[in-house]
Amino acid sequence: MLSFRSNYRLFQLGLLVFTGSVFAQSGPPQTAPNHWGPVSVNLEDIEYPYPVNYMDFRIYNTDVRLAYMDVAPTGTHNGRSVILHHGGLYYGWYWKAQVEALVAEGYRVIVKDRLGWGKSSKPDIPYSINLWASNTARLMDHLSIERAAVVGHSIGGQMVTRFAFLYPERTTHLVTVNQVGLTDNRKGRGFDPLSGEVDMRPDMDSVYQGLVRWANNNYVNWKPEFMEHMRIRYGNRLSGDWPRIAYINRLTGQMRGMDTVVNDWQHIDTPTLILGGAEDYPAYAEEAMHAANTFSNGEVYNIPDVGHNPHEEVPEIVNAKLIEFLGS
Repeated sequence: MLSFRSNYRLFQLGLLVFTGSVFAQSGPPQTAPNHWGPVSVNLEDIEYPYPVNYMDFRIYNTDVRLAYMDVAPTGTHNGRSVILHHGGLYYGWYWKAQVEALVAEGYRVIVKDRLGWGKSSKPDIPYSINLWASNTARLMDHLSIERAAVVGHSIGGQMVTRFAFLYPERTTHLVTVNQVGLTDNRKGRGFDPLSGEVDMRPDMDSVYQGLVRWANNNYVNWKPEFMEHMRIRYGNRLSGDWPRIAYINRLTGQMRGMDTVVNDWQHIDTPTLILGGAEDYPAYAEEAMHAANTFSNGEVYNIPDVGHNPHEEVPEIVNAKLIEFLGS
């Protein structure tokens, strides 16, 4: 009998035969396209797949607004809601395939752009995983949602884990997708207070080569549509607002390095799925298994031959597993 890995590899080879043009390109081009230009740090020039709404509130003596998509079920409404949380340098729009699948199953789907990124405000405030988790609760109150399943990719996995820890009565299911920080690596890091200095004029050739390395590290099966992430990140650096967003990126990056959710796991009883592409980094699959075993009600689902963004690489597999798990 063929293993899951063998079956899945044959599935991939089938795609190579029938849609060879999709996978013919092994990675992004080695130089940035000539037509790439500035992209607003607030993504006003980026179209999202569904209408974007805003929740206005005040925090740390600052007026802010949180961008989100609220998508009604297209199938028979099952009375349940799912809230999707994007990763560190990503955006709500990349959940498009999951939104389509979930609303067809009758779910109301909410997709946040976290505060400090995407179409949401980018204030200079003390960011934290606790803050981002509390903003999910605030958004639920705003939308009159009592309980929801929460799904988070990369650092979004840390956000939803902390949400389930802080708001267990409001969490029906917890799903992390290639969460970062599956181990506590704070020991020995030291602490370097930010000076506020940023690279005002980044070398764009170096920026693009960094993005090529990012693409090769995050995707096993490259698709041309993944270039949109690179175009936005490249274009942000050409924006007149780049110094401000660069500082906020460093601020939030420092915060992430000094916080961890691994000590939350043993206290969470919510049904939990640790889902991910097994080829994210060498230890990912083993760390995911350990995390699932630490939760009192956890399970793991590792997808072979897939990288950090399985919901983009193999959306059909991820969608099927999400629907199965959320229906449990």
